[in-house]
Formats: sequence, structure tokens, C-alpha cells
Amino acid sequence: MTTLAIVLFLVLALLGMPLAFSLGLAALGGLAYSGIELSVLPQRMMHAVNSFPLMAIPLFMLAGELMVGGQVMQRTIDFANAVVGRVKGGLAHVTLLSGLGLASVTGAAVAGASALGTTMMPSMKKHYDVGFGSAVVASASNLGPIIPPSAAMIVYALMAGSSVSVGGLFMAGVVPGVLLVVGMMGLASYIAHRKGYAPTGEPFSWKNLLIQGKRAGAIILMPVVVIGGIVGGVFTATEGAAIAVVYAFIVGKWVTRKLSWDDLPGCMFRAALTSAVVGALIAFATPLTFLFTIELLPLRLSEFIQGFTSNPEVFLAMVMVMLLIVGMFLESNAAYIMLVPLFAPIALAYGIDPLYFGFLFVFNLVIGMMTPPVGVLLFVMCGIAKIPMSQLLRYVWPFIALQYLVLMLCWIFPEIVTALPHALGY
Repeated sequence: MTTLAIVLFLVLALLGMPLAFSLGLAALGGLAYSGIELSVLPQRMMHAVNSFPLMAIPLFMLAGELMVGGQVMQRTIDFANAVVGRVKGGLAHVTLLSGLGLASVTGAAVAGASALGTTMMPSMKKHYDVGFGSAVVASASNLGPIIPPSAAMIVYALMAGSSVSVGGLFMAGVVPGVLLVVGMMGLASYIAHRKGYAPTGEPFSWKNLLIQGKRAGAIILMPVVVIGGIVGGVFTATEGAAIAVVYAFIVGKWVTRKLSWDDLPGCMFRAALTSAVVGALIAFATPLTFLFTIELLPLRLSEFIQGFTSNPEVFLAMVMVMLLIVGMFLESNAAYIMLVPLFAPIALAYGIDPLYFGFLFVFNLVIGMMTPPVGVLLFVMCGIAKIPMSQLLRYVWPFIALQYLVLMLCWIFPEIVTALPHALGY
């Protein structure tokens, strides 16, 4: 029945059916073939989404929407501009730092691309080639699932079970995320010098830096409070997400004074719509993973791989190559839901640090959001910038290569990933 379910899923997905429904129908086909009571399907679906940790995703999404609705992004952009706006490629640096700030609130790439794209692309088009500007925005948006809080890491931890904590995964992403930002800023500077882009911001001024820092202080403090509370054990990730919503509402309503009561329904609707996609994938995929479990597929796969190689590095290399290919063709949340229950236990059997394996797993699939043919961020940016895919690909490939370089560094030097969470007791 596992074989039937996998074949059904692949056929339906290739025919263009949405992945959530492809997973659900594949599970239904497998259950019907096996003779298992079909009432298992809705029971498993309801059990999957009736999860307290999973509530963190819509709450962080809502916090991000409230920040955007309260025009908080503009203060973040002004502060970043005061720091790096005058150097060559300064507008790209401002975008990357703004993406870093937005990532520390929303935890999602597509939401970040929509917010950054609509905010930064008008200025980008005035000073840079539109393809370069779009590539920078896409790269900045891809920080969302890497910098804590990360919706992708929440999904991974949920599917991996008790072997890994959300807070530990959050901290595993901090150092690689900073490396990624620094590397992308260096790459943007190199391209700006090579293309001869003129500086765009005002000359650096300590006075202006202090003014913009004061205006952005409450915004900068938000991720410190939320992530610090989660890591310090003051509250859980879900409770931290709820605090982020309240914090974002207070900042938008009474600090920037740009968020009105009329904006709230739209913010909640957009957050619900984005979260529903993740929820539907989890709900429909869970009966499929149930089929895998009752047919002992994880155990059989573990025995097969361990019979093939006893070297954990070879196993890790196999998984990384597989994820590179999967990320090009499959939506990342669907990949977490289908593959994490299979490979996370095998990684434990090899003695691989679950935080290390989990971060590499997430990072690899996050890069897939920028790789054709199914790079969702590429399609989002083509729609916002109104450019053909071929034009964007000419500029985005160096940023994709840089992300894979950081992934390789994290793979070769595990301490980049594990030092901070282990120092904090994870």
C-alpha cells in the first residue's frame, strides 16, 4: 500500500493537482487498498493539526502582518540606511539588513518577499538593474526560515518528535544566518562595484544614526524579547509567538501610529491564508506517514541504508544530495512532512547530532525555494517586479551559489551550527 500511495502522489502531483490534495488522495488510495477503516483519515488529519506547538506558525505570521500594516518596515529601512546606505551597493545592503529584521519577526520567506518586494522594489528600480534588485530581495527574503523564529524549523521539530527542540533549532540558525547576511552583503558590494552602481544613501552621520536608532529601538527590541524569552525558558515558542502579536500590535498602533482597527481583518485574513497552506499540507500528509509507519518503512529504510554504509558522513552526503534534488521540485513544507519522519530517526541511529542534522535539512530545502524550476520565491519576485524568469535567473545564481557555500561550511564545520545551542544548554 505504501508503493501504491507513493505512485498515486507522484502521478497526481505531476498532473498539476495541489500538493496537499495529492497527499490526501494518495493516503486515501493506500488506506482503501489495505482495507483499513477509512475513518482513520479524518482522525489522523484532525490529530495532526490539533497541536499547541503548531499554533506558533499563524501567530508569527500575524505578527509579521501587523508589523507590515503598522508600516514598521519603513523605520527598519531608515535605520539600515543610516548604517550602510551610503556605500556602493548600499540600497542592496539596506534590503538585506531589512530582510534580516523582518525574518526575526515573520519566520517565513514568502511573507518576507511580499513585504520587502512591495517596499524596496520601487527604489531598487531607480538605481539598479531590476533583475539585480529582484535577486537581492529574494535572497533577503530567504533569511526568514533560517533566522529565528522560523516556521520551517517549527514544522521540522513537530515532525521529528522529541529528538529536537524548537528553541535549539532556532539557536542553530543564528550563526549561519549572520554568515549568510555578511556574505550576501559582500557579494552585493562586488556586483555593485563591477556594474558601477552609484551610492544612493545620504552621507554617514552619527547624529542621524542615533535618531534612526531611537525611532527603530522598539522594533529592534522585539526579536530580543521574543527569542530571548523562548531561549531563556520564560515561555514556549507558541507563547512567544502570541507575545510577538501583542508587541507588534502595540508598536503599530501606538508607536508608529500607522495601524488602524480597520487594518486588523485584512492582517488576520492574510495570516490565516498563509498558515492554512501549511496546515492543509500537514493534515493531508499525516495519514500518508501513518501508512509508512504501519508498514515499517522507516525501519526498513534504516536497515537498508545502514547495510549500504556504516559511515554517518556518507549517509549525510546521500541525504544532502537527495534534498538538493527534492528542493528543486517539491514545496519545502511538503518535503518536511514526508521526509523528516523517515530520515530523522536514521540520523539518530548513526549518532548524528539532531540539531546539526535538523538545521542542514532545513537549510538545504530553504535554498530550494530559490532554485528553478519550482523556486517559489522566484515566481513571487517575477510577479512583483514584472520581469521574465530568465532575466531574474541571470542575477540570482551567484546568491544561490553563496547559500550553497554557507551550507557546505556548516556541513564541514558542525560547530558553526551547534556551538551556540550547546552553549545555551540544548
